Amino acid sequence: MFPSDPLEVLSPEFLRLAADLDERDPLAACRTEFVLPPGVVAYLDGNSLGRPLQVTRERLSAFVESDWGERLIRAWDEQWLDRPTAVGDLIGSAVLGAAPGQTVVGDSTTVLLYKLIRAAVDARPDRSEIVADTENFPTDRFLLATIAAETGRTIRWIEPDPATGVQLAEVAALLSDRTALVLLSHVAYKSAYLADLPAITAAAHRAGALVLWDLCHSAGVVEVGLDAAEVDLAVGCGYKFLNGGPGAPAYGYVARRLQDALIQPITGWMGHAEPFAMGPEYVPATGIRRFLSGTPPILGMIPLEDMLRLIQRAGMPAVRQKSVALTEFVIAFADEVLAPLGVGVASPRDPDRRGGHVTLEHEGMRTAVGELWGRGVLPDFRPPRGLRMGLSPLSTSFTEVATALAHLTQLLRAAEG
Repeated sequence: MFPSDPLEVLSPEFLRLAADLDERDPLAACRTEFVLPPGVVAYLDGNSLGRPLQVTRERLSAFVESDWGERLIRAWDEQWLDRPTAVGDLIGSAVLGAAPGQTVVGDSTTVLLYKLIRAAVDARPDRSEIVADTENFPTDRFLLATIAAETGRTIRWIEPDPATGVQLAEVAALLSDRTALVLLSHVAYKSAYLADLPAITAAAHRAGALVLWDLCHSAGVVEVGLDAAEVDLAVGCGYKFLNGGPGAPAYGYVARRLQDALIQPITGWMGHAEPFAMGPEYVPATGIRRFLSGTPPILGMIPLEDMLRLIQRAGMPAVRQKSVALTEFVIAFADEVLAPLGVGVASPRDPDRRGGHVTLEHEGMRTAVGELWGRGVLPDFRPPRGLRMGLSPLSTSFTEVATALAHLTQLLRAAEG
């Protein structure tokens, strides 16, 4: 299929290292719990869409037969009404470092971001500014622009170095008694830079501002610690390192101390104090339930719950340890083998400042990613010249990563002639 065996480009030392790391990996057995189709040689896009678990296939079938098929409408009263907060509490305990009653599942990331951004700025009516950065994910920036226009706020933009990410000093320089909200991503989606969440949160609080963290690229691969850092608000998606599947529901975190003070702007029946009263006026539920809006995505919570149970069983410290080992493996290979081909590492080299993916840059990456997909090696491309390797610790082996790097090396060498 290929001009030669791609593994021939690897030194025996690298192959032995990958095999040894897999042999010593305490989480290696977790990989067998995922759906692993033979046509996929290496899956390196866990930070965009995680693999499904085999148990999810069984649970979805059982759900159709029993929970939905047999119990029908009765299941709402029996179990479904509590699912958004029950699964929210599981997210909180398994990956967020959040006590019960502060996390809820529902809506998309975009909708939850809108709710919490709007609620935060409305809670600071005498403050006219929002601090954010130009390197954040487009949705975050687009929503901020819309809400700033709606509410007459000004956005103070940080323009960070993409390679180093948003620094504490850059945030502090823009904070004042005019700051209503700081919105940042915990892990940068391009470079994987890991922001200093506790220090930035504390600085914003000293200025009297609220902080909203986007956890889409950190939850499930980085230990977060929301309660310990006294974070105000957070939002994350369910389909990346939490493996909830395409279109999986997102989750929102609202610190208990703020729940009764914030007014969420999308008032739907499920956030009402008595959803089935069908009364003439909206009366918000107490606690985290007031941040619900419409009918909860019950089906969408099943895969998410399965992955959270696996993460809980493995433990976030062990997950983080393997994540660091995987990214270190990629960077070591890039330095030794890919650098002579003109490949640069666009992610932080300090593991304490790096999330769960590594971005490699080269002018030929757009073409290389297309050819890799044809070989069953699946990273993703980030313009203008980045190949992003999303390394989901529970479903990714070191040998799998080594195989992917071998294919990439073969392609880049061939392109050089």
